[in-house]
Amino acid sequence: MDSMGNLHFGIVSDVRPKEEKLLELEQKMSLQLNRLERLLCQVDWLKSTSSVHAAILSPNSPRKSDVTFFEFMHEVIQQLIENKKNRTAEAYESAFASFRRFMQLRDILLDDVDDELIQRYEVFLHHHGVSKNSSSFYMRILRAVYNRAVERELVEMRHPFKHVYTGVDKTTKRALNMSAIKRIKSLDLSYDKRFDYARDMFLFSFYMRGMSFIDMAHLKRSNLSRGYITYRRRKTGQELHIKWEVCMQEIVDKYRKQCDEGYLLPIFKRHPETRNQYKYNLARINRHLREVAILAHIHIPLTLYVARHSWASIAKSKRIPISVISECMGHDSEKTTRIYLTSLDKSVIDKANKQILSEL
Repeated sequence: MDSMGNLHFGIVSDVRPKEEKLLELEQKMSLQLNRLERLLCQVDWLKSTSSVHAAILSPNSPRKSDVTFFEFMHEVIQQLIENKKNRTAEAYESAFASFRRFMQLRDILLDDVDDELIQRYEVFLHHHGVSKNSSSFYMRILRAVYNRAVERELVEMRHPFKHVYTGVDKTTKRALNMSAIKRIKSLDLSYDKRFDYARDMFLFSFYMRGMSFIDMAHLKRSNLSRGYITYRRRKTGQELHIKWEVCMQEIVDKYRKQCDEGYLLPIFKRHPETRNQYKYNLARINRHLREVAILAHIHIPLTLYVARHSWASIAKSKRIPISVISECMGHDSEKTTRIYLTSLDKSVIDKANKQILSEL
C-alpha cells in the first residue's frame, strides 16, 4: 500500500475493452475525489476539537477507510493463490465476478458496504436466476472478506449481511436410475470420439463409486496394485480402496495409448499437472454429456457429478445399508461420511459396488 492508500499487486497485461478501461479510470477519479472530501472533513473536524489526542480516542471520529472493496477482495484472492489454496481462490473469484457485475464494475469503499446494498445484491441474484444455495454461497464469501477487513480494522463492523440468506438448503439430487445408466452405456457413440470419451468418463466415475473427476485425473498406474485402486481424495485426504473390476479395466485399456506415461486416464496430457488442464477437460466433458443425455433420452442436466449421486441413489434403492454407503455423498458434511466409511470392512463396500455393477 502506498502513501495514498492504494494497494499494488504487480504489473499485468491489460487487454480489456477500451470502454471498460475508461469506466474504471472514471471510477478511480471519483473515488479519489471522495477520499479528498473525506480528508477535508477530517481536517475540519480536527480543527474543531481541543486536542489531537481526543480526536484519536473519540468514538465519533470520522475514521472511514480509504481502501475499496474491490481492492481488498483482490488482495484476499491473491493471498489465497500465494498460499496455494487454488480451489478456494476460484470460489472467491466467482463471487467477486458476480458482485462486480451487480455493481456494473463500479468500485465502492469498504465503509459504504451496508445492509441496503447487500440486500439489493441478493435481489439482483434472484432476478438473474441464481439459485438460493448459490446466492448464499456468494454471500458467505463476501461476508468472509468483509469480516477480514473488520479484523484488520479497515472498517467498523456494521453487519451488512444480517438480512440476507446465508444458509444451505437441501436440494433435490440429480440422480439417475439403473435404467438410465444402462441406456448411456448401450449408446453407440463410435461416430463421435468426443461423446464417446465423455460417456466413458461418466461410466468410469460411476464404476468407481462416484469418484470425483479431480481424483480420476490424478490416478496413476502405481495406484493399481493387487486388484485394488488405492488413492487419497484430493478434497479431504481420506484414503480409499476400490476393488478393480473388468468394466474399469476395459475403459483404461481403451485409452491406454492416449495417456501420458504413468496415468490411467488421458486427462492430464502433459507435465506438469495444471489446474487449467483439469478445468478445461471437466468443462468439455460436461458440455458433451449434455448431448449424450439427449441421445439417451435423459431429461436432467447430465454432468460427471450426476454419476456420483447416481451411485449413491442406486445403492440405496438396492437396500444396501446406509452405514455401508453412508448415503455416499448424501451427508450434510464430509466429516460424517468419513466417519462411516472408516469404520467399515472394505470387503462389505466391495460387495456393494459389485452388486451394483453386476446389473450393467
